[in-house]
Amino acid sequence: MWQTARAILKRDPAATNLRTVLLTYPGLHALAWHRLAHYCERHHWSLLAALISQHAAHRTGILIHPAAQIGQRVFIDHGIGATAVIEDDVTLLHGVTLGARQAGQTGQRHPHIGAGAFIGANAQILGPISIGAHSKVGAGAIVLTNVPAYATAVGNPARIINAQLHAYHQAVQ
Repeated sequence: MWQTARAILKRDPAATNLRTVLLTYPGLHALAWHRLAHYCERHHWSLLAALISQHAAHRTGILIHPAAQIGQRVFIDHGIGATAVIEDDVTLLHGVTLGARQAGQTGQRHPHIGAGAFIGANAQILGPISIGAHSKVGAGAIVLTNVPAYATAVGNPARIINAQLHAYHQAVQ
């Protein structure tokens, strides 16, 4: 959790010091509780995992399903669905939704966010789609299709606006 707190301090201009982040950031507290609930879920202690998750949601206002897979140094301010995958060094600003598109759908139904991605405030990332590594999603965007690595998506519905930069990164790789 120290790495996560340091990452938040580095990425959040409102964060003034590490002590404040450690003591007052509900996203950090929710992630700490989630790590414990996720451990319980992996060991088939589903009731205990659910109770820990609910306790954390009550304390922090952030609900993270115990089965969600979350990487290191993730900065979040909201809940994350059960099948969401968030890789390392991702930034999610306030009001972001990582949601499903169809009720009752089974299997992977939430987005997969690649390493180093940046998701702007109030963006809606919906369905079993991928947001590529180091990509950016603009504030308020509604993303319904995959976003390639190093691309920028904006609008409703979201569209790629820097196709040349994306093509350059594809050529370099």
